[in-house]
Amino acid sequence: MADKPIWEQIGSGFVQHYYQQFDTDRVKLADLYTDASCLTWEGEGFQGKAAIMTKLNSLPFQTIQHIITAQDHHPTPDNCVMSMVMGQLKADQDQVMGFQQVFLLKNVDNKWVCTNDMFRLALHNFGA
Repeated sequence: MADKPIWEQIGSGFVQHYYQQFDTDRVKLADLYTDASCLTWEGEGFQGKAAIMTKLNSLPFQTIQHIITAQDHHPTPDNCVMSMVMGQLKADQDQVMGFQQVFLLKNVDNKWVCTNDMFRLALHNFGA
């Protein structure tokens, strides 16, 4: 079997590292963002490492576990990697919920960082 393309190796490696850090010590996620990074969390926008980390560290749960069910990675024309992740998460004693997250990764000073991050829970309100 042939090796995965480099962009899939970069994307899947980032995804594995991101969720391991998120589940064990969210503070360490700061190393994955820059001052120019953008996050959209459930429709609310944040720009810059400080604002992103304030949001992530203020999320109202003590424990969380992510299970990745699918991930896709594409190269972009400007040598970045776009990653789309689908999965399930369990926070504290809440029910298991689905989620989707998209990352745009860029190599800055020989390190892959997240320049753009979009997160949504997979909640549906069919009665609305």
